Amino acid sequence: MADEITTSFARDIRPMFTDIDVEHMKRLSIDLSSYDDVQSYAHAIYRTVSSGTMPPPGTGEPWTPEMCARFKQWQRDNCPP
Repeated sequence: MADEITTSFARDIRPMFTDIDVEHMKRLSIDLSSYDDVQSYAHAIYRTVSSGTMPPPGTGEPWTPEMCARFKQWQRDNCPP
């Protein structure tokens, strides 16, 4: 039996980005509400959120280790929509 996909962008990943995150990154031409953009930038996004450098101070709480692990699992699952 093949492994079942346990994560999805719509259910698990998109909700982790706040409206502030989305608006801030749109200024840099990255739409965090877009599956295609998040998939394209997944490695860079993971690197910045797991290092605690995003979101910037005063714009939201850093991602928890659980959130980072969920994002990494989504990547391991081949970024399902």
